[in-house]
Amino acid sequence: MQAVSWYREFGTTEIVFITLFVVLYGLYIARVIRIARSLNTPFSTIFFKVLLRSTAFALLIVALLGPSFGAAKREVQSVGKDIMICVDLSKSMDAFDITPTRLEKVKYEMKRIVAAFNSDRIGIIIFSSEAFMQSPLTFDQNALNLFIEAMNTNLVPSAGTDFGPPLRMAVEKLEQDNNRISQTKSRIVVLISDGEDFGDETSEIAQQIESKGYKLFTLGVGTEAGGSIRSGSGYRTDRQGNVIVTRLNPKALQSLASKTGGRYFEINDSRNDVSRLINTINGIEGELMDARLVDVSANKYFYFLLIAVILLALDVLLHVKTIKI
Repeated sequence: MQAVSWYREFGTTEIVFITLFVVLYGLYIARVIRIARSLNTPFSTIFFKVLLRSTAFALLIVALLGPSFGAAKREVQSVGKDIMICVDLSKSMDAFDITPTRLEKVKYEMKRIVAAFNSDRIGIIIFSSEAFMQSPLTFDQNALNLFIEAMNTNLVPSAGTDFGPPLRMAVEKLEQDNNRISQTKSRIVVLISDGEDFGDETSEIAQQIESKGYKLFTLGVGTEAGGSIRSGSGYRTDRQGNVIVTRLNPKALQSLASKTGGRYFEINDSRNDVSRLINTINGIEGELMDARLVDVSANKYFYFLLIAVILLALDVLLHVKTIKI
C-alpha cells in the first residue's frame, strides 16, 4: 500500500482556518439552540447541516494540503550538448580596437553563450602558448560566470599564441567525459581568438577533430586595422620602441573552421556574430545523455475539492428548518 505524501505540511494557515470555523460555527449553533429552547421547539435537524458543512470544510482543508498518492513509473530523459570553449588570453587580447578591450567584450559575450545553453554542459579552456583547464564540463552557470569574470591575460604565459594545445585538450576532455548512451555527435568546440596562431600542430589537431565528428566553430575578435595594447600609463612597444599594433587575422580562423566542417564568426567594431553562433549551435541536435525510470505520484487535491464543492452545492439547494414552531 502506497503512503500518502503531501504538497505542504499542516501548519499555521490550516490551524487558523479550523479555529475560525469551529469558533464561528460553534457560536451559530449555540445561538440556534438558545432560541429553540426559549421557544420550546426541537432543533435536532441543525445537526444535518453541521455534518454537511463540517465534511465540506474538512475536504477543503485536505485539498489545500495537496495529497499525493498512487505510484507510477516515468522515464526521464536528459538531452543536451557538450560545449568546450577555448579562450585566447594572450596579451594581444588586451587591445582596445574593440570597446572596452577585446577580452572584456569576449567575457560579456561568453556570459550570453552560457545563458543560452543552460541545459547543456559547458567547459572553459584558457590558452596562449600553453593551455589550461579553467572549468571542466558543467551545468553550473554560476560557476562558469565566476570563471569568466576572473579571466585576464596574466593567467597564462605570454609567449605567443598556439591553437594546438587548447584544441588537443578540448578533444581529450570531451573524450574523457564521454558517458553518453547514444551515438549522435553533439560535442562542440568553440575557439575564440584574434587569429594570431604561431603553432605548428594546429592542422594535425584539426584533422583529429574532423575524424571524430566534432563541430569546431571559430570566433575572431578584433579589427583588421588593429589596436594598441595598454601597458601602465602608455602602450606596449617592441624592441625598437615602436608601439605594437595587433590586428585580427581572420584567415587562420576561417581556414581552421573550414578544415573541420565548422563555421567562422567574428566580433569587431561594426559586426557581432555571437547571436548567429548561438543559433548555429542551437541547430545541432542534442544527444541523449541519460535516461532513467523514476517513481512519480500525482497530486489528487482536485478529487477532494470536487467533493467539497458538491457538498456545498447541496447545502445551498437543500433547505432544512433548524427550528420547528
